[in-house]
Amino acid sequence: MALLANETPDNLRQRLHGKRSLTDRAFKWTTLLAGATVLAVLALIVYTMSSKSSLVFRTTGLEFFTEKRWAPAADVYGALGFIFGTAITALIAVILAVPVSLGIALFITQVTPKRWRGPFVALIDLVAVVPSAVFGLWGIIYLAPKLTGFYRNLHNWFGDWWVIGRLFGTASSGRTILTAGLILAVMIVPIITSISREVIDTTPQADRDGALALGATRWEMITGAVIPHSIGGITGAVMLGLGRAMGETIAAALVIGSAVTITPNLLSPGDSLPAVVAYQWGEATTEIKRSALIAMGLVLFGLTILVNFAANWVVGRTMRKVRGVA
Repeated sequence: MALLANETPDNLRQRLHGKRSLTDRAFKWTTLLAGATVLAVLALIVYTMSSKSSLVFRTTGLEFFTEKRWAPAADVYGALGFIFGTAITALIAVILAVPVSLGIALFITQVTPKRWRGPFVALIDLVAVVPSAVFGLWGIIYLAPKLTGFYRNLHNWFGDWWVIGRLFGTASSGRTILTAGLILAVMIVPIITSISREVIDTTPQADRDGALALGATRWEMITGAVIPHSIGGITGAVMLGLGRAMGETIAAALVIGSAVTITPNLLSPGDSLPAVVAYQWGEATTEIKRSALIAMGLVLFGLTILVNFAANWVVGRTMRKVRGVA
């Protein structure tokens, strides 16, 4: 205390400023190093996968992306059927999961009493950490056999309809594209729900009370105050769930049926990019087949990057519309 009392205010200010500057510089370079490390890891992944998959691209060229057949015995390697399976199962999962997830998130934040919110949140978090292999085994052991009869009824009900009939064709078993979409939907519901709930909770209480004070019903308060405030975060949660659904491996591989087809029939078996890599990597004895499987992983990596960029663009555009910016 005596030393501080003998110092002038200018000297003390300079000493404190010097310490803060050193701390700020250390924090700046630490965060910069962390960000650079992430970019370096991504660059190494892209470089390694590109170099390891170059053989199949030199052999097949762009036909790798447009060829429907996958016949390693005949040296035919086409990724189009797997890209279709990945996209359609992820789309089914998002269509089924988003309404359920938003309903759960709104129920927890807007309807459930506070003393019950903790158990509901814990239950959702518990479902989120269940391993994907467990979902896949549940799907192939229990869900797929139970759905076989239901799929046949769907075909009987809608098979003669003009457009919908093409979506619900004949089903030989429960291991179908639709079953894979259902399993993926169950898996991404906790992710979308948790993020949406956190975002919805950030809505100012004054906005909610103001809407109710003006005579709005609870539903009108949710659609007029809560959803517009949270739409950006909800959109990001949906896109994150889409990315998770596209990259899921074991659960999809067990229930999708392992058939390379491009068809509008959701009740037919299919295949996806991560599933084919998981199934066939162990039996890839030739260099070109290993190269083709690595190329599948590279395509999946590129798709997830595109989904992330699309998510950022959609969230930004949505927030600008909410704020009234063109």
